Amino acid sequence: PYGQPLIKEFGKGKLNGYSVLQFIKTSSITIHFDYFGARVFIDIFSCKKFSKHPVEKYCKSFFKAKVLKVVSLERK
Repeated sequence: PYGQPLIKEFGKGKLNGYSVLQFIKTSSITIHFDYFGARVFIDIFSCKKFSKHPVEKYCKSFFKAKVLKVVSLERK
């Protein structure tokens, strides 16, 4: 991590939840928690290549996810 994370809770009703922004040395990680849908959205942006499989495994375990949907975009 680079610095402290920015954590904010906002929204009303079905749109209420937390958003987290953590800068990392190679870019940033953004996380959105959806209270109503009991979902977590994680965006990892990095200028450095990394293997997505260990990240998927860690996130699934950490959040105790029953379902994991991954969308991966590689920029060139």
